[in-house]
Amino acid sequence: MGPQGWDAFPFATNTTRKQIPIHMKTLGICWIVYGLFRLAAGVAAVLLAPTATVMFGALLVRVSDPFFWMGLFHVLYVCCIAVTLIAGVLGVLGGLALLRNAPSARGLLLAASFPSLSDLPVGIALSVYTLIVLLREPPFHQAAIRQDIS
Repeated sequence: MGPQGWDAFPFATNTTRKQIPIHMKTLGICWIVYGLFRLAAGVAAVLLAPTATVMFGALLVRVSDPFFWMGLFHVLYVCCIAVTLIAGVLGVLGGLALLRNAPSARGLLLAASFPSLSDLPVGIALSVYTLIVLLREPPFHQAAIRQDIS
């Protein structure tokens, strides 16, 4: 037997979502705070780029090819800034999505966890916990659907 009546229309389905567990809400808040911290660190790194260049340049006085090393420093510095800003944006978006119980929260937080593994000590702790929690159990919105079916 097929769908009958209002069951045929997808907008008429039960769209109520289960509340997220408290540890997931705490995880979302932690990612928002950490993401804002990473964004501030990225902005500070951009603003302090001239100072960092002068400080690294002072180390290159006795090097045979200082221009190569200064160019390499700039490439690595820009990459570090990019990783910091990307991790910050993904962390804030993932934390907000987790608080709203959005299905995209899992992907965003997994994507934010990997570049944050390079940040000591908070990044490692938050990333490892996130990876353990999100990779061990099914997504909470799918778990709520499975509970409704049974």
